[in-house]
Amino acid sequence: MNLSPDWRAVFNQAGWESKHWNEFNHPNAPDTVLMTWAKKEGYLVFTSDLDFGALLSATKAVGPSVIQLRCEDNQPSSMGSIVVSAIQTYSKELTEGALMTIDTSRMRIVLLPLMRR
Repeated sequence: MNLSPDWRAVFNQAGWESKHWNEFNHPNAPDTVLMTWAKKEGYLVFTSDLDFGALLSATKAVGPSVIQLRCEDNQPSSMGSIVVSAIQTYSKELTEGALMTIDTSRMRIVLLPLMRR
């Protein structure tokens, strides 16, 4: 809900099916509902909301993968190529289950489940 539906065009152009939560579910649904749906349907969650990473950590979940976009300008015109490149580079890890954080200067990926060490 916190990122523009315009991201769909970026993902579709890269050859990936995408959906915006607002298109088919209640916008005020709890984050846990979205996470359960994404895992069941085989989608990853693309967001700028840190709550999804916190959910992965709190529940020690093995999925779905979450990509957190952490930047001031999170529009597809500014970050689209960076996000697509990161997904292509780490597609194996995202398929297996991971938390990826992307900003304008770096990217970090951690495999699931998230465990304190």
